[in-house]
Amino acid sequence: MPVVTIDGPSGSGKGTVAALLAKEFDWHLLDSGALYRLTALAAMNHGVDFTDEKSLEVLAGHLDVQFEPGDEGEGLKIILEGERVGANLRTEEVGAKASQVAALPGVRQALLKRQQDFAEAPGLIADGRDMGTVVFPHAIVKVYLTASAEERAKRRQNQLQQKGIDASFDQLLADIIARDHRDMNRDVAPLKPADDAIVLDSTRLSIQEVFSRVVDVMRQNGLI
Repeated sequence: MPVVTIDGPSGSGKGTVAALLAKEFDWHLLDSGALYRLTALAAMNHGVDFTDEKSLEVLAGHLDVQFEPGDEGEGLKIILEGERVGANLRTEEVGAKASQVAALPGVRQALLKRQQDFAEAPGLIADGRDMGTVVFPHAIVKVYLTASAEERAKRRQNQLQQKGIDASFDQLLADIIARDHRDMNRDVAPLKPADDAIVLDSTRLSIQEVFSRVVDVMRQNGLI
């Protein structure tokens, strides 16, 4: 089963590129970060202590979640416990909590098979932080997409401003640096490029340029 993994830190553009690739080739799409965000959101909804690894592990293993195609012009519909949660899932608070739960070995193990089950014909584009190193180590094409912390903070600020939300650049930058440190230094599945990954720095690249480079690599490896 052909799998393309796209790993990298928050704000590197990996989610956008992964969605474009999946749409272009009509492949399945795994947004693994959504699963960790969903675990965090479910924990917040149920008042679960974020230091209680066992309870978080149980919660992750029994997530009541559905992914459904969105209407024309919409992204994926994500339904948690019967309620659509798209907007709530992308808040800064949920993102920070997701990074916390992602550092817990029990939670990662509970979600491992759920992620691997996304690999179905005709192929899968998997977006995350350990797709190429842990979840799909035998993927034919592995990409590690990065960008400077300053550029990623600027992108996030622009996204929020487009939604009418004021955000401090300095605070966003501090949050990104803290999250990078947490993700890269956790004991289990730290964020890093796979040994055989192609590393792309998107700081000065457009999404279309990154997309084209990944397509070239897929073509070189006979996936398309």
